[in-house]
Formats: sequence, structure tokens, C-alpha cells
Amino acid sequence: MSSDDQTNTQQDDSSLDVSILKDIAKKVLVDALNSVNGAKTLVLDSSLAGPLGLVTEVALLKHHGVDKMFWLESGPLTSTTTNIIYLCRPSIKYARIIADHIKKHLKDGKKHLYTLLLVPRKSIMVSRVLEEESVLGEVTILPYNLQFIPIADDVISLECDGAFKQLWADGDESIIYDSAQALDTIQRTYGQFPRIIGKGDYAAGLQRLATLLQRQAASAAAPDAGGVSTQGNIDSLIVLDRRVDMITPLLTQLTYEGLIDELVGIKNSHVELPASLLSPPNPPAASNVAGPSTSPPANPTPLAGLKKETKKKHHLATSTDPLYAELRDLNFGNVGKSLNRVARRLDENYKTNLQSKTVAQLREFVGKIGGLQTEHQALRLHTGLSEMLLPLTRTDAFNRSLEIQQNLLASYDVPAQITAIEDLMAQGTDLNTVLRLLCLASITGNGIKAKVLENIKRDLLQTYGYNYLPLLLFLSAPPLAILLPNPLPSFTPAVVSSLKYPFSGLRKSLRLLIDDTPEALDEVENDISFVYSGYAPISIRLVQCVAQKGGVLSNPAEKEKPANQTNDGQGKGLSGKVQAHPIVGWKGFEDVLVTIPGEAVDIALRGSGESSTISPISSLLRGREQATTTVVFFLGGCTYTEIAALRWVGRQNRGRKFLVATTGIISGNSLMESLKPPTSPATPAAAGL
Repeated sequence: MSSDDQTNTQQDDSSLDVSILKDIAKKVLVDALNSVNGAKTLVLDSSLAGPLGLVTEVALLKHHGVDKMFWLESGPLTSTTTNIIYLCRPSIKYARIIADHIKKHLKDGKKHLYTLLLVPRKSIMVSRVLEEESVLGEVTILPYNLQFIPIADDVISLECDGAFKQLWADGDESIIYDSAQALDTIQRTYGQFPRIIGKGDYAAGLQRLATLLQRQAASAAAPDAGGVSTQGNIDSLIVLDRRVDMITPLLTQLTYEGLIDELVGIKNSHVELPASLLSPPNPPAASNVAGPSTSPPANPTPLAGLKKETKKKHHLATSTDPLYAELRDLNFGNVGKSLNRVARRLDENYKTNLQSKTVAQLREFVGKIGGLQTEHQALRLHTGLSEMLLPLTRTDAFNRSLEIQQNLLASYDVPAQITAIEDLMAQGTDLNTVLRLLCLASITGNGIKAKVLENIKRDLLQTYGYNYLPLLLFLSAPPLAILLPNPLPSFTPAVVSSLKYPFSGLRKSLRLLIDDTPEALDEVENDISFVYSGYAPISIRLVQCVAQKGGVLSNPAEKEKPANQTNDGQGKGLSGKVQAHPIVGWKGFEDVLVTIPGEAVDIALRGSGESSTISPISSLLRGREQATTTVVFFLGGCTYTEIAALRWVGRQNRGRKFLVATTGIISGNSLMESLKPPTSPATPAAAGL
């Protein structure tokens, strides 16, 4: 399938226009800025620069009165405007910095009007800190309810990087309330969730909050409206909390997009690349690249293994890249073949068009030049990016890590795998890689022998530094507890049962592992397991238990594919689609579900009538026969491989699309980084944007 065909198919079959959510976020920000009359200085939390760059641009901010912008950081703040607007997430650190700014201005006799926009809502904690600093009366505090941000046509994210740590390390459950509020906005925009299905204790808590908000919305509706609308295009909400499947993010992602995230780093849909890849010598081609300067700068992500070169931020988006939709979900082993196909097609197009003789043919060729140049530049970009990734995937550490992962998933000679992990540690392999492998060994094997684990922890601290002791404590203690000894410590029976993960049983009942024999290769390429070259993510198997039950125990794609049909490693070579079956909850998989720690949820919500306040776009959808949409929400983050696998499931069915919603995009590295103790680098000087 060509990139154009795939993009058109996605647009034609899509039942929800997620760009509405971007418009909502932009409008709320503009309204907040307009509430402050006159020119203003915007002081911005740097962690919000990336998310804001996905919903607005600097030019729009300036159009609504923003004169200058600065990072929110310690040190003096000099503003030439009377109005100063702070935009940040609620934290004690930022509250104290703001208080210091205000006290310094008051001491110097400077008169400013201060407005604090807190994302996503007002915080009592911030108010108390400002009150303790005796500056609360100087500040007007308002919420900026930044919720779901579209990062693809079928993916929306809260872009909250700290959600996982907040829940499973800090015990801060505020993200559950924020998620419930964001999901309520989905209902108000597209219609009620007729059914909420979930797995995990935090998923159950989110379901209860979402149900409460839905009932409140129904009771607040006009009496003649008849209650909450059930006429939207959403057939159900599936909620999975990350603790239900911790194995998937610990594995190395093997899709093109996932591998970019693993080895280069994707932040808020942007990646930092050498300038030579984004600014080629050919001016016409270069002009087709979306410049990174259109969005506020975000925190840089280091690009390991490459020569030092000027980097530019590039937005990975299918709207500006005609090849990205085709490449992003491929297993990396198939990317080269796909790029080769595109290169041959472009070469043939150029040769054919250059042979045009008549005026009409020449006119047609000229009309195609822009598109050909855009596609040519995309081909150049992804070829160069693939060439950057290839040597990184051929290092001894990378391949040894993959081998250990596959052996642990198959429970093959586990003591030898533990020894191999120790060898990697002795060789100074990246700490994140070592920790991911140790946690994977613990989860798949119900712990590591107590004496062996104690020795490993001691060696790890001696090798990498004793400052990582808090990290080991986070990994070893409930509620996270993914690096445990065997036998388990003297926890209460309830805690012990919640920590034991039945991986060996799930491996068989959910068909998680497919052999890497030549006979099984075709099955791998036509199953969600292609994202890990033979391993199916547990999270997506659970979604299949609800929305594609036949795909859990057998391979629907393989049944539909004719004997002479080929595929490209993404499960596209199908002769037809199967009509999606109705959502009937966990029916048929109750015995599997009960073995996985965490509460199971299956609530059918009832409502009647319609309310325009709940579904403002339902009138636009009426009369059009469209596929229903199943919203899958990952509480604690999801990986790019899970998104790719869910897209694969969506391609097998007719009549159902999936919308991925998440607190943020994660990887094993980002999880480990979030749990590490904070460092104390020198604070950079304030810089205007």
C-alpha cells in the first residue's frame, strides 16, 4: 500500500476528528491571554514548551499580546511590560521561584500585575506556598485546562511525562483525576461512553471518577434534554493501567518509530536530527521540510553514537511527511525494503515524466513536481535516519540485550541470562539497559534469587554510583515492585498476591510468544507480535480480548490471506476484513483476567435522549454511516510499539476504529529516567524566546 493510499484510508475510515481537541486547547489558551489586557510577558515552564508547540505557535501568542517570553527559572526576571503571566504545572519549586520574582520586584519598587496559569488546574498546594511567602495577594491564579493533545490522527496524549512516577513511586493520584476530566471532555465532544472496561486498580479508580463525572453532567443537563447523549460514534472505553503490563515497556521496541524513540529519542512528536538531514543542498527540496522554529523549544534529547553536529528539531508528522505513515509501524527489518520500493517508484516517475512530449504532458509533469520533491525529501530524510539507526542496532550491547530479552521471555536458562546481565554491567553498559533487563528477569521469573539479587544490587551501586540507591528502592518496593527477590520478603498475603505476575501462564493462554522458526516467520509478520519480532504485548492482547476475541487464540490475518498473497511485515497483505464483533466485555477470558493482579472493570452505562451540551458534533455525524470508535486509554503511558500493534488490530476489522489515548508516550529508558533521583546541574541563565 502506498503512503498516499494508506493516509487516504485512514482519513476515510476515521470516525473521530481529533483536531477538534487541538482547537479547544488553543481557544482556552487564547481566552486566558485575552483576559489580561495589554502587552504581557510570558514566563513559561520549560516542560510545557513541547506540548504547547503541538497546539499553538509563537506568532499566535504574539498576536494576542505576548511581548517577550522567558523560561521559568531561578534568578532575576526583568520585564518591560506591566503584565506578567506565569504558565506552569503546579509544583512547590515553581511556586517558590515565582514568589522570589515578586518579592524582588516589590523590593525594587517595580509595579507589575501577576497572573498565574496553572496546568491543568488550580492547586491548593501552590496557593499555600504563595501565602507562606506573603505574595498570594499579588497574584491572580487561573487554570489552563490543557488536556488531550493530538499527536497523530489516531493518538491523543496528555503529554504528562511524570505520570508513571507520580502514581507508582510518589503515590500522587492527581493524574487520575486529570485523566477523568480529559475523558469527560471526550464525552462532551463526541458522545457518551456506552461502556467502560478496564484492568488494574488505578483503572478501576479512574472508571469510578469518570462515571461520577458523567452522572454529574447528566444531572446538570436541561430537563427537556432527556439525559446524557448515547448517540456518539464511540462504542466503549477500555482503560489499562500501566502496572498491568510492565513487561512491554521494558523490552526494546523494534518498530521504526519505536526504535527512533529508543536510540534517538522522540519528545512531544519531535526528534533532534543533524541539520544536514533537514537542510539538504537542494533548495526546493529543503523548502518542503517543516521548520522546527515554528514551535517553542523543548528539552533536547541527546543523540548517541553520532559525530557532534548542529542539530535541528524535526516534527514527525504524517501531515507533512508523505512516507512516515507507511514507515512508522514497520518492523525495522522491513524499513529498508520499503524505502527501496519508494526509491524505485520515484525514479520511474522521474524517467517517465521527463519523456513527456506534448504540452499537456509537460503541464501534468510540472503539476507533480512539488509532490515529487516533497516525497523525495522525505525519502532522503528516512534513508539518512535509517543509516543512523543501523550501526546502533549492530553494537554488541544492543544485540546481547535483545538476546537476553528473548531468552527471558521464553524462560530459557534463566541463570545464564542473569550472568549475562552481570557481564553487561561489568562492561559499563548503560544503566537503563541493565535495569530494564533485571526488572524483566524479575517479572518473567517471579523474582531473582535473593542472594544473587543482593550481590547484583551491591555491584550495581559500586559500578554506577550510590546515588542510585533511591532508584533501586523505588523498583523494589510496592506499589511498583518490579525488581523483587525470590522468595518474596515478608509482605502481607494481599500484597504478595498482588506482586506475583503469572507470566508463564499468560504466555500460553494469550499466545504471547511465537517461535522464530522459518515456518512461524509468516505468522509473526501477520500478528501483533511483529512489533517485537515474535512477542505480542500483553496490553494489546487484553484489548483483543475485548475487541477482537478471535485474534487472541488464533491468527485472523493468516486465515484471510490467500496462499499467493505477500505482505510487508505490517500485516497489510489481506484479502478482506472481518466485521468487528460487538463489545461484550471480558466474556470468555474471565479465567485469564483473574490471574493478573489488579481489579477488573466492566460497566455498562445507561442513558437516553440527547443533549447538545454533551455531543455538539453529533448532528454532523448523523446520517453518515461511519465506523464506531473504541477509545483505549493507557494510564501511566504507552509505547510506540503498542500504538503500532493496536493499529494492526484496527486494520483487521471492518466497522471499528481505535483511538489511542494516553497520559504520555513512554519507553523503558524514559521510565527509568523518571525514577532516577534529580541531579543538581548549574541553572542556566534566563533566555528570551
